Amino acid sequence: MLDIKWSKSSGLDFKKAVLFMTISTFSFALMNVSVKYLDRIPTFQIVFFRCFGSLVLATTYILLKGIPIFGIKRRLMLLRAVLGLTAMSLFFFSLKYLNVGTAVSLRYIAPIFAAVFAVFFLREKLKKIQWLFFLTAFAGVLVLKGFDGNINTVGLALILTASVFSGMVYVVIRKIGVSDHPAVVVNYFMFVGTVIGGLLAISVWVRPLGFEWMFLLLLGVFGFMGQLYMTKAFQIAKTNLVAPLKYIEVIFTISIGVIWFQEAYTIYSFIGLFMIISALVLNTLVKKD
Repeated sequence: MLDIKWSKSSGLDFKKAVLFMTISTFSFALMNVSVKYLDRIPTFQIVFFRCFGSLVLATTYILLKGIPIFGIKRRLMLLRAVLGLTAMSLFFFSLKYLNVGTAVSLRYIAPIFAAVFAVFFLREKLKKIQWLFFLTAFAGVLVLKGFDGNINTVGLALILTASVFSGMVYVVIRKIGVSDHPAVVVNYFMFVGTVIGGLLAISVWVRPLGFEWMFLLLLGVFGFMGQLYMTKAFQIAKTNLVAPLKYIEVIFTISIGVIWFQEAYTIYSFIGLFMIISALVLNTLVKKD
């Protein structure tokens, strides 16, 4: 995220925050379905284009703002980059096996793993009610796997592992704290992703055809737009009001997946997804209370 200011001043424009968060989640949804569309392209090639596009935009932003580009806690930022790259790659891999809406919903289990890791590594405490929400979310996963025939075991394993690594990312970011500008933290991630993704993509490189070029080039733009407008939303409204809005991404992604890819969802799909998202939204509200 870029330039986050946790303002508590009066006169916060919640309606404008909703608009910004809607733009953000729609941008991320477009990025998700673009990756799904690029099914023919190897995952690491997609990672390269995703990171390279955002690297160019983020670096330009940092230079224009005169922000020190190398930062202070470099080792932690490199660790965050490696963990983030692993999570991103596993998520992209999972899209080859799962409906895009299902994958995005399951990815949002990451805050649960982050909360558990924070208990052990950051000595943070959890409220008892949060454990109930966590169990509800995992029960939703069991409903998906147990009753939804569209859930591929390999895809489920990939996305859950991606969520674990994303949870680690959140903990590392907390350790970095405010010592480094958020744009610099993101830029480390994009740089590492560009280098490693590019190197791993060389041996499996596939020449993009037609619209594939457009979607590959737009990955970084969609990702950057999502980050930018999410930041704007957090700048002008309280966190506990804005944070639950990020789950709008699931609605956008499922809708586009159904229309674009004719993805099918059963009643058990929606029951499981509702259990997961509602539990995570409630956890966000309780955590910020």
